[in-house]
Amino acid sequence: MKSKGFLFDLDGTLVDSLAVVEQSWIIWGERHGIAADEILAFIHGKQAITSLRHFMPGASEEAIRAEFLWLEQLEATETEGIVALPGALALLATLDELAIPWAIVTSGSVPVASARHRVAGLPQPHAFVTAERVTRGKPEPDAYLLGAQLLELEPEQCVVVEDAAAGILSGLAAGCHVIAVNAPADAPRLEDVDMALSSLEELIIHKDAEGFV
Repeated sequence: MKSKGFLFDLDGTLVDSLAVVEQSWIIWGERHGIAADEILAFIHGKQAITSLRHFMPGASEEAIRAEFLWLEQLEATETEGIVALPGALALLATLDELAIPWAIVTSGSVPVASARHRVAGLPQPHAFVTAERVTRGKPEPDAYLLGAQLLELEPEQCVVVEDAAAGILSGLAAGCHVIAVNAPADAPRLEDVDMALSSLEELIIHKDAEGFV
């Protein structure tokens, strides 16, 4: 597989934030009488606002926005236990050493994504796409299309690295190469990804004379 840049999801791909994400949503669900398993079956890889609209049918946008701000505050301040996933720091260091551009493309908002990025000790990406920067979140292609644009590359020149079903669909819809890392076995279109890995530690990067990796 050849490419000129990388587009990484954040939660579950570069950082282990699963416990914090799920606990925050469970707390939110308890406030609204929604079962934890129902919430956890839907939220992963999606923008929070998308999930809130799903669980609050008929609610006004003002009410949904208020819940979003409450949840955002909780997620941005609850960071205990968040760490970089195995292989993440070494992989990003290799990309920087080889001058290969990379971006973080997350469904999280600026406060949430910035807090997790900082706590995990990740280096600064060439571009950082958060929920605020696109109208349509994953699984729509918009976020990864913007990520490629910010790296000044065509989508087909980029590799999307994702763990969630919504993100895998987003990367494929954008026309990027896709590497699934520790993705659910029942994720849709998993057979269409370029690679399916259990850890970033398995990913080996080489750069040729033409700048392809």
